[in-house]
Amino acid sequence: MAEASPYDRPISDATLTIRVIKNFPYRTSKNVVLHHLDLTTLTAGELKEKVKNHVKTQPGFKAYKTLEPDTLKLYTKAHGTKTNNLIINMEDENDELLFRDDSATLASYGCEHETEISFFIMKDYEEFKKNPEEKW
Repeated sequence: MAEASPYDRPISDATLTIRVIKNFPYRTSKNVVLHHLDLTTLTAGELKEKVKNHVKTQPGFKAYKTLEPDTLKLYTKAHGTKTNNLIINMEDENDELLFRDDSATLASYGCEHETEISFFIMKDYEEFKKNPEEKW
């Protein structure tokens, strides 16, 4: 019998990486890694609250404590293709990767073990989309 790999993990015990984006042009973001999540029951709204709570209570997020992100967007899945942008996937013309319904489960959005998600302020994202110039 073949040995199970860590990638065979069920979506009822998944790890997600959430990129909390502070600034798009300067690509300022900080990752939150959450373990042992059941993607079949966890909703997008619950994930937002979990990440906001993590940012407000954990050390290392001082510059992010006043940030009020409101939108989740799929960045990439494990072993999937990566986007050219380092913090958000902008390769979907109609924003079909946005998590628009806070009551929908993460599994319904196609999330699986080791999925990466961007978490940001929609108003800032829309401004960046108009002129996606990156600054150093």
